[in-house]
Amino acid sequence: MRKLIRCALATAITTVCLASAAIADNADWSQPTKPFRVVGNIYYVGTKGLAAYLITSGKQAILLDGTLKSTAFLVESNITALGFKLSDIKIIVTSHAHFDHVAGVAQIKRDSGAKLYAIAADRWALENGLHDGETTYKRGTFPAVKVDHVLADGEVVALGDVSLKATLTPGHTPGCTTWSTSVTEAGRALKVVFPCSVTVAGNKLFGNRRYPGIVADFETSFDRLAAMKADVVLPAHPEFADVLGRAARRDAGEKVAFIDPDLLSQIVEKSRAAFKKELARQKARQ
Repeated sequence: MRKLIRCALATAITTVCLASAAIADNADWSQPTKPFRVVGNIYYVGTKGLAAYLITSGKQAILLDGTLKSTAFLVESNITALGFKLSDIKIIVTSHAHFDHVAGVAQIKRDSGAKLYAIAADRWALENGLHDGETTYKRGTFPAVKVDHVLADGEVVALGDVSLKATLTPGHTPGCTTWSTSVTEAGRALKVVFPCSVTVAGNKLFGNRRYPGIVADFETSFDRLAAMKADVVLPAHPEFADVLGRAARRDAGEKVAFIDPDLLSQIVEKSRAAFKKELARQKARQ
């Protein structure tokens, strides 16, 4: 089973890198999927291929990511299908300012009245609706959205009894943010990490005038993520952690399907290896 997971993880990383580099919409990104509770007070409300997570405190909630502009309504429908109102969303946070994760944020923010919190280094991209940094593909665009509160690295976003910590893990974007929290599941305390992507995904690693520190940022982020502990890993692209597959296994009776303390380190290891390979490839072309 672990060998199969490792193989699937490597395939997922390669697939997402290629898809992001080409800015090509993946059919799974727009495919509806039924919302479900993951662990504790965390719910999956995204599409088949793009995650959005609702972290609740009573009838208040924080939403992490908004998927595509064309699928924002699916996220909203999933939230209401769970019995919540859009107005229950008080805060929206983001993993990183790429169109496949934040293009739907403007609509959801408007429809819910929520405040958008984002780390400083991604503020420009969010408020200008444009991918930051230089890439091998045409820079992606999305509806610009105002940031209501600028977060510092390590800041904790609190809502009711929810505490969600922002850890800056840049490289994929200058403000790529890994979120972490703790939940209780069947009487067991679990550390949950929502890792930001550490794939190169078409970023220019050399001569990137808009993001000259990109290589150093990636290397720092690998180390920061490797030092984190997670019982449950919930990435922005669900296939990285087989989120939907784990949900199916849990529903079939595998109660601890989401608990995998080795998964985060596996993701970091695979991503670091892919980064080094791409770094060497781009260096050889200089």
